[in-house]
Amino acid sequence: MSAANEMLTAIHGRLTEDAELLGLIGEDGVRDRLVTGRKLPSVLIGEVISNDYSTSTERGEEHLFSLEVWIDAGGRKQAQLVASRLHALLQDAALDLGPHHLVSLLHVRTQSRREPKTKLYVAELRFRAVTEPVAAA
Repeated sequence: MSAANEMLTAIHGRLTEDAELLGLIGEDGVRDRLVTGRKLPSVLIGEVISNDYSTSTERGEEHLFSLEVWIDAGGRKQAQLVASRLHALLQDAALDLGPHHLVSLLHVRTQSRREPKTKLYVAELRFRAVTEPVAAA
């Protein structure tokens, strides 16, 4: 499995195992897409961009990804509360990525907005992660 997929799997596991986050968004609140008719709030795994981050001696990848908090009731304040919990769970987290090593996982920015067409509030968190393959023993 690619480093990006291993990372997303580990992030999904971390989020779905956190009782405080699930108390805010519900048991099935972490998803990979917004589904019409599904209960909100929810956390969606958004855009993922992976770049080569190798040096002349070491292989590595940089991963830029977003998590989106979608809220109907509670507005921007509730979206920011969920975003704050996501930040606490992932900022500089130590995640097991199997055959890859997570060098760093850092929050880059959070942006919130109201979607004009749906009237839903969205808080988008952007993260940057760096991975490298685990050295063979």
